[in-house]
Amino acid sequence: MIKLNYKNVDAQVIGQENGLNLAEEFECYKDKIVHIIADLNKRKDKNGQWLQWMNLGYNEETLWYVKEYAAMVKGRFDNILVLGIGGSALGGIAVTEALLKPYWNLLSDEQRDGMPRIFFLDNIDPDTINGLFEVLDLKKTLVNVITKSGSTAETMSQFMIVKDKLEKELGENYRYNVVATTDKKTGILRQIAEQEGYKTFVVPDDVGGRFSVFSAVGLLPFALVGLDIDEMVNGIKDMDLALKNTDIHNNIAAQNALIHYLMDTKKGKNLSVMMPYSSRLKYVSDWYVQLWAESLGKNKDKDGNDVNIGPTPIKALGATDQHSQIQLYNEGPNNKVINFIRVENFDSTLEIPNIFEYTGIGYLGGKTINQLINAEADSTRVALSDYNRPTVTITLERVDSYNVAQLLYMLEVQTAIAGELYNIDTFNQPGVEQAKNYTYALMGRKGYEESAQTLQSKMAMV
Repeated sequence: MIKLNYKNVDAQVIGQENGLNLAEEFECYKDKIVHIIADLNKRKDKNGQWLQWMNLGYNEETLWYVKEYAAMVKGRFDNILVLGIGGSALGGIAVTEALLKPYWNLLSDEQRDGMPRIFFLDNIDPDTINGLFEVLDLKKTLVNVITKSGSTAETMSQFMIVKDKLEKELGENYRYNVVATTDKKTGILRQIAEQEGYKTFVVPDDVGGRFSVFSAVGLLPFALVGLDIDEMVNGIKDMDLALKNTDIHNNIAAQNALIHYLMDTKKGKNLSVMMPYSSRLKYVSDWYVQLWAESLGKNKDKDGNDVNIGPTPIKALGATDQHSQIQLYNEGPNNKVINFIRVENFDSTLEIPNIFEYTGIGYLGGKTINQLINAEADSTRVALSDYNRPTVTITLERVDSYNVAQLLYMLEVQTAIAGELYNIDTFNQPGVEQAKNYTYALMGRKGYEESAQTLQSKMAMV
């Protein structure tokens, strides 16, 4: 199981002004945490609660269908192209970057064990899209288009372009190069998929995009490139069992949720930095940014009160950002909680040769890069405590399917618990919808004519 070290948020380490009396706080909040955890697990099977993501580790049917399809298309395609944005892409990027061999798309077919390369087109920059078409042979590419509503402007515009190119190259057979992940019954993409005859997978009801990584949204791309999705599911199940524990002393998701909540509301530390000391986990920070920001940034609480709350997530990478951000973290505003992710055992060992022995860098000889990166993590954590800056450290035994799945699921549960502590709706995102509606209006979508006129007037003033 992954571990959480929260000693460096305690007042005994970083002082009363910036730290928490954790023993007292755990005692004070223990009954509330019991209620929150029990309530989340009771509500997860009810429609409309948006908690079905807590059941994804037990969906054997989806797992079976994904593995069956992956086996059926194995060897047919050189590339997987995932079209999606936000929750339809960030989880997939985070997991594939963590678990595939580094520089996967640059490796030879033999080095990839015959598995395809994978590309995520998660933005609508025209130069990037055109550049990708120059390096991809679409005839040898399986396109996975992901949007539950089927009306996501970014994803569907990408798909319209890709479909047009595929159809011109392959004719009616283009449909065998497309697999859609969308709503089970409704939506534009569901309608298109049934008309065109695409293979489809389902984005489950009551699972928001930022919580969808362990549905077919993520499992399908993972299986297509040969990742061990059975071990992912095992990791989720084991972590889910651990996080059902209602005792805050034995529930790391509850501990970190409460720490962040109290640091924000009692100490004014409303920035949450996610800083893995592993390049393979770099994109976990990107995924965490969406999870934390969309879930917890709300202007009203459940009682309708204006609150405008939410800790702001920041992504960082150790040791890289020791040389770009730590100066600010140590000596700038003391308004952050820094989350380190530390890896105990890397897949490989890299020794530093014993050269330049009689110079100032001779001390490095005979050591390993493995030792160095974890020494950097440990020293930075201690240095921050010297400046009375709160940190927590999440430790993974290794970066593999089991542990990465545990990490992401733990952060999902942590987010849900934090939302209950803030007394907000963790699963809606009204602040995102306004910009979407304005985009529809600007692009001439039917039914948004009045919004377009209003928007044009506002744009002329700003």
